[in-house]
Amino acid sequence: MIPRYTRPEMAVIWSAETRFRIWFEIEAHAADAMAELGMIPKDAARKIWTKGKAAKFDHARIEEIEREVKHDVVAFLTHLAELVGPEARFVHQGMTSSDVLDTCLNVQLVRAADLLIADLEKLNAAIERRAFEHKYTPTIGRSHGIHAEPTTFGLKLAVAYAEFTRSKERVAAARHEVATCAISGAVGTFAQVDPRVEAHVAKQMGLRVEPISTQIIPRDRHAMYFATLGVVAASIERLATEIRHLQRTEILEAEEYFSPGQKGSSAMPHKRNPVLSENLVGLARMVRAYVTPAMEDVALWHERDISHSSVERMIGPDATVTLDFALARLAGIIDKLIVYPDNMRENLDRLGGLVHSQRVLLALTQKGVTREDAYRLVQRNAMKAWAGAGDFFTLLAADKDVRKHLSEAELKSSFDLDFHFAHIDTIFRRVFGRA
Repeated sequence: MIPRYTRPEMAVIWSAETRFRIWFEIEAHAADAMAELGMIPKDAARKIWTKGKAAKFDHARIEEIEREVKHDVVAFLTHLAELVGPEARFVHQGMTSSDVLDTCLNVQLVRAADLLIADLEKLNAAIERRAFEHKYTPTIGRSHGIHAEPTTFGLKLAVAYAEFTRSKERVAAARHEVATCAISGAVGTFAQVDPRVEAHVAKQMGLRVEPISTQIIPRDRHAMYFATLGVVAASIERLATEIRHLQRTEILEAEEYFSPGQKGSSAMPHKRNPVLSENLVGLARMVRAYVTPAMEDVALWHERDISHSSVERMIGPDATVTLDFALARLAGIIDKLIVYPDNMRENLDRLGGLVHSQRVLLALTQKGVTREDAYRLVQRNAMKAWAGAGDFFTLLAADKDVRKHLSEAELKSSFDLDFHFAHIDTIFRRVFGRA
């Protein structure tokens, strides 16, 4: 985790203190269940809870032990025994390291997902507000980067809202997918631990029982989780890239907020660069980069190996921390985005009405002209306007072949901008549930 791109709430989830606390809770809940089943003394389970809950785990001491034993869970259990005393002999009865490590990881991923869902809700709140603000702000729609037909800036934002709504649903599904617990012992057979212990721990930790584990929780669950984060990152990049394009000097339809005292360049005092959006594109690349190793973690040897362990120690915190930061940053960009309606209208009119070519085409077909002939008539005038030989409407009005079928009034009606916005309310109701 890089502090520059880390927010405190997400960082806490991945801190050593949180990890050790979750490990303890898993062990203590397991001890409770074992005590109820008569496997260990109830008094021992109570003392494990009392002493462990009050203890502050000494990270340096755990690391010291680990340097000797070369095993992180053993090091923790040794330190826990130092804190708990003789009753610690009843800790970890019949359990294996993966029972603790995998259940803990899933708790952390669930908590991280909860923060990401909240981030997506905040982002969409900002998008929704700005979408309604610019519901009818005309702008040019582009395909292949070239002027196509009119749209509105509100509709552009509505597209993003719908996309991040799907993102929220996907993260919720990923959260559900990974929210399982395994306390099944070596190779997952429950030979040394009762399945009822697993059920109790799962309930207490807010998880579901893993139907079948092979000493580890199956990694296809985690692959799905990180793949979902990668899709969310791709959506962040899509919107960030749109903002970057709209801020280009030749377009300047929207612009990141530029705060007083901010500097855009060390060399050129005039510069106002889309640095936040560019940063988001880079962060999105990193989140997506974690998807492949998560996929490769699925194919482990037999009932388990630890080739996934080093991967998850990195991608667990890094992917969630980075995505959390990126979503918060994007929400801030949208919230303060400077929009230039006049520039949008100027760009919309830049080609002298060419954006209405389809309406003229359709008007001709309605008059009995074949589509092929109508296309030829409209295109020959459009290409003249494209080359700067005149205004599209004027050229059409002067074309005898066109005027044979369309009056000047009929031509003018094909250049009505509001025609393109007749169904905005319908789209907004579909996306936002209101117009």
